[in-house]
Amino acid sequence: MSRHRALRVVSPARRLLIRVLVVLTVLAGLDYLVWRWLESVNWTHWWIAVPLALAETFSLVDAFFFGLTTWRIRQRADAPPAPADATVDVFVTTYDEPVELVMATARAALAIRHPHRTWVLDDGDREEMRTAALQAGVGYLTRSADWAGRPRHAKAGNLNNALLVTEGEFLLVLDADQVPSPDILTRTLGWFDDPRVGLVQTPQWFSNVDDADVLGSQAPLFYGPIQQGKDGWNAAYFCGSNAVVRRDALMQLGIVGYVRDVERGVTRALRAAGSVVAGARREAARHGPAVLAALDSVDVAVHRARTELRAGQPVSEITHRFQQRVDDAGRDVVSDDLARLQADLAEIEALPSLGTGGALATRIDDVVLTTLAHRSWSPLGALESVKALVAAVEVDRADEAQPVMPLATISVTEDMATAMRLHALGWHTVYHHEVLARGLAPESLGAMLQQRLRWSQGTLQVMLKENPLVQRGLSVGQRLMYLATMWSYLAGFAALAFLAAPVLYLVAGVQPVTSYGNAFWLHLLPYLVVSQVLFRVVGHGLRTWRGQQYSLALFPLWIRACVTAVGNVFFSRELGFVVTPKAGTDRGPTWRLVRPQLVAMTVLVVAAAIGVVRLQHGLATPQGTYVNLAWVAYDLTVLSIVLRAARYRAPRVTERTGS
Repeated sequence: MSRHRALRVVSPARRLLIRVLVVLTVLAGLDYLVWRWLESVNWTHWWIAVPLALAETFSLVDAFFFGLTTWRIRQRADAPPAPADATVDVFVTTYDEPVELVMATARAALAIRHPHRTWVLDDGDREEMRTAALQAGVGYLTRSADWAGRPRHAKAGNLNNALLVTEGEFLLVLDADQVPSPDILTRTLGWFDDPRVGLVQTPQWFSNVDDADVLGSQAPLFYGPIQQGKDGWNAAYFCGSNAVVRRDALMQLGIVGYVRDVERGVTRALRAAGSVVAGARREAARHGPAVLAALDSVDVAVHRARTELRAGQPVSEITHRFQQRVDDAGRDVVSDDLARLQADLAEIEALPSLGTGGALATRIDDVVLTTLAHRSWSPLGALESVKALVAAVEVDRADEAQPVMPLATISVTEDMATAMRLHALGWHTVYHHEVLARGLAPESLGAMLQQRLRWSQGTLQVMLKENPLVQRGLSVGQRLMYLATMWSYLAGFAALAFLAAPVLYLVAGVQPVTSYGNAFWLHLLPYLVVSQVLFRVVGHGLRTWRGQQYSLALFPLWIRACVTAVGNVFFSRELGFVVTPKAGTDRGPTWRLVRPQLVAMTVLVVAAAIGVVRLQHGLATPQGTYVNLAWVAYDLTVLSIVLRAARYRAPRVTERTGS
């Protein structure tokens, strides 16, 4: 298998040039934005002027992140020799891909030169897949019975299941279509000589993509300067396949995650317990000083337990002592309201998370906590509810198949969240820029859109659930590198402003900028020129235009990803999970998939025609019209890729090998 490297040599002169261009881009961009916000926003039409200025601000932040990423482009030499005694499990993950496609990858995995064991992880539990794997001498794993009726967590769950029944020191993770080179392990394992390295990621490269790359699958800018730049900040991240991972790093991640979940559960339970006690005190006056004293003791116990938890004392000891303190307080309480007490206990038992066999407190429903915290309890009922809350924390994860989940399950894409958690624990990652596996890209527009939607939804889920800016253990550079990737998926909203502004001017004379005169060009041109020069220098020798087109052309998808991710995280709405088809199934017309883009293109063309007519009748200035016609021409050029994509059919791949 041939090797592929971008920016083979990053000379001191090129690195200096990149850094100079980064500084100039940021300075020119700041100059333009300050002028835009302070002097050129047309407040008469604020409803489009402000969104346009916000979109331009978004673009400058995006340019800043790109510059920051490339500031530390890291070109690694070859890895040290692979340790001969390193044990490796090769995981080929599959759900419903064709058996022969999976077996082509599995057979290539068997031929990997370093000693290893190959496993097919079949999440579809197919008998024909089992038979084919065993006949080829490949290990076969599917979910254990523990997963029945519990969350499956898609690919992350599949890998987590396999982690607990295999033993290799290192794991090579391959998607079903990613045929590995025989030397993928000998070329990468040497990086683990550094005991701090937990992950080595290699590029994803696709054999069924021609030079035109109509669907923009190869991503040479990402699998090149961007990952190399992140590597310079020790922030290169897991991309789901073609990566080697240290098992100890993942297991530490799983154990630490479990402990932190328990700690969060105890914190929530103690917070609710404090509310319960406060409410009970209001009802306790008629029960005499003994009851008030007991509640005071419990209140002190709550505060003491929370202090001990913040101090890092073992959770099991904290909860045991807390239970004893509550029991001691309750011994001196005699209730004369037996009926009220019995009603309270019945309600506690009826709560699903706190009855017999209750789940971990991190899984206690917010409705349950609200009910406990705001109900008017009798004194003994309050004590029993407090005990039930904290007792629930000591119960194992009854609602999960296994208590320890090494790969992150907070997102439909497990890779970025897992890598971010590894970095937060102090592990290092390596981006090894060499193509060591060849896969199959989506063969139709529909498949590509499914894939991009899943990626963007997963990334935004991570941003909303575990914002890198507030994660403990990450360096400033790592926080910004993760935020840069997440930030890019907000581009859909900026695209709306960039598409709407020229249309409004050409059709109705609505001008979001006070003037298109000399001041406009004096501030805008330096920023445009220097930012484009930076992009060209960083991407020298790479085909980057397709990526630029899709960053705008997929604006409806980016917006949908944002809306659905917010709905999932904050309103528990299902995202659904669709495996990207690896063989072309969508062979018919796909115009319906790009209907918003077609509408946008039609509106742009009509607006251009109207703008020309308005200019001829003296209803618009030549300068403003020409600027906006050029803007429309650029938008149409970028969006035109969807016309080719809708008609595209990938060539059939009849033979796949690992050579």
